[in-house]
Amino acid sequence: MRELWTPAWLVRHAAAIVLVAAFLGLGWWQISRALGGNLLSYAYAVEWPVFAGFVVYVWLREVRRTLRGVEPSPAVAEPAPPTPQRPRRVRSQAAYDDSDDPELAAYNDYLAWLNANPHASAADYPGRYR
Repeated sequence: MRELWTPAWLVRHAAAIVLVAAFLGLGWWQISRALGGNLLSYAYAVEWPVFAGFVVYVWLREVRRTLRGVEPSPAVAEPAPPTPQRPRRVRSQAAYDDSDDPELAAYNDYLAWLNANPHASAADYPGRYR
């Protein structure tokens, strides 16, 4: 039980009490508005106590986890080991002839340059596609 009386846990206890009281107070306020004729407030009158119940649920879960000594799960998952990949076949020649279309040939040269210079930006290309 000593773990629940540390400064960090005292702040958590106080936050849980304040949130539950505030949510229940807001639920009561919505009930009074609903009785005054605001129909939408009936939905909010149900919603705020649900929020208070969620705060109690999370608080109880964390208290039980602390008393059991279970470490909380990490927020960031460890990366999976890389899976080996088979080498891909790459064609060394184009499967088509672009010599009859100069614009297509220039664009293919641009794409080949981008592929050969992966860390360069498109503005570094010495041709006309900038």
